[in-house]
Amino acid sequence: MLADITAADTGLGSWPRRRARITPDRIALSLGTRTLTYAGLADRVSQLASAWEASGVRGGDRVAYLGPNDIPAFESLFAAALLGAVFVPLNTRLSPREIEYMLSDAGVSVLVLAPTHHHIAATLGQVPDTVRQVLALDSATCPLPCADYEQFLDGGDRAASFPPVGLNDPCLILYTSGTTGTPKGAVLTHGNLTFNTLNQLAHIDVLSTDRALGLAPMFHVTGLNQVILPTLFKGGTVNPVPQFDAAEVLATIARESITSFSAVPTILQMLCEHPDWDRTDVSSLRYIVYGGSPVLERVAAAWLDRGVQLLQGYGMTEAAAGVYMAVADGAAEHPISVGFPHFYTDVAVAENNNAAPMGPGRSGELLVRGPNVFAGYWNREEATEASFTEDGWFHTGDVVATAEDGWACVVDRVKDIIISGGENIYPAEVEAVLARYPGVVSAAVVGVPDAKWGEVGAAFIVTSGDADCDEKPVIDYLAEHLARYKIPKSFRFVSDIPRNATGKIQRAQLREVAAADAPAAAPVHTR
Repeated sequence: MLADITAADTGLGSWPRRRARITPDRIALSLGTRTLTYAGLADRVSQLASAWEASGVRGGDRVAYLGPNDIPAFESLFAAALLGAVFVPLNTRLSPREIEYMLSDAGVSVLVLAPTHHHIAATLGQVPDTVRQVLALDSATCPLPCADYEQFLDGGDRAASFPPVGLNDPCLILYTSGTTGTPKGAVLTHGNLTFNTLNQLAHIDVLSTDRALGLAPMFHVTGLNQVILPTLFKGGTVNPVPQFDAAEVLATIARESITSFSAVPTILQMLCEHPDWDRTDVSSLRYIVYGGSPVLERVAAAWLDRGVQLLQGYGMTEAAAGVYMAVADGAAEHPISVGFPHFYTDVAVAENNNAAPMGPGRSGELLVRGPNVFAGYWNREEATEASFTEDGWFHTGDVVATAEDGWACVVDRVKDIIISGGENIYPAEVEAVLARYPGVVSAAVVGVPDAKWGEVGAAFIVTSGDADCDEKPVIDYLAEHLARYKIPKSFRFVSDIPRNATGKIQRAQLREVAAADAPAAAPVHTR
């Protein structure tokens, strides 16, 4: 992977001898006053990999990173890849107990620790015995026994050579969010990342002159793979963002002439609703890749009115991440569509335990197959086997519908579908209508048990501060746009909707709240 990105050469094993030959002096990474050219990045990556090899790190060993998007995070990723080790970026928003679990589950040998997360390290109950080395970006204040990152790196050899790394070798372990159980580590190979990058380049005109904002966290597959790696592959510049601040992000876009970034819809909303929005020059932005859910209509309009192309995609950690992506021609006319399948990705519909062709007018659980689909879950053979059909199709658990013109929409999660009186209710459909109601900022709909219908919908609604929303007018509005059976049976107006680190609604929490209140809740309408 590193060879493809930094050397523009597909000879993975021969990278150290032919590195950075095309544009060695172009800026690869830029953060504040610090910049690294491709040649400089290549030298530091070789030094770090060499130092790790000398300290006993071998191919297949796991190297974890706990910290924000930063230049050392990229150096650690590429050095691990060059050495044949496996990079494990840890979710910075997790609790110490969850971090302990991932360090232990992955059998991490090396932990690279940023000072922003010393408080997490200080409260770890126990560092797993497998962790032989902690490299601290600020060793003076590190609460764990550690070595200094820069001193350790300086001891490496920038001219070192390493054994070849193949496309089938593991490169990343990314942990799923774990909203429905214990997080699982998805193993992505060098080939998975290479073909995902090629898929993006086939869908989007990534340029060598691009300046991409590394906004989404690196522990999230979209943040790393959908904009950052394709931009580096082409020889562009990446500006990592350590912490999201709407004002600073807008200022960076204008100051650095940012051309692209990836984000969840919530971030897009926060940016265009910030007081600095109208006076920020965003003319350099060519496109934004987003996913997780459709963007609100008013948010899309705000970006489109400023000439910024919004491209919704659909993917998952297990697909490295891209499966579908909108294309520039037609994206504005299909605001809730995820577009078309990626070039090196096959899609199908699950039908009677078999894979059926995904064609116009078809819908059902999406199956995916291709060289970007992951190698399996780390140390979870049963979970891996259960995720695939006998002929190699991966069960996504998502329901996708393809229109007659070929544009696809993600209807909902199979597990999130509400089956009420024998009818399927897709929460995403109801949420999209609720989001269009004046004063509604966001909404979530979950299913709760019901004695008569088996299951009914419960809505959680966040309103703007000056909005005067009430159940009756909301119900009347929904009745204008939806069948009566799709209208939620209960409504709760709340200050916030719980989301995980990637912005997805934590429906399990909402189901618990709704189910606890359900016995005492009276119906607010009749079917």
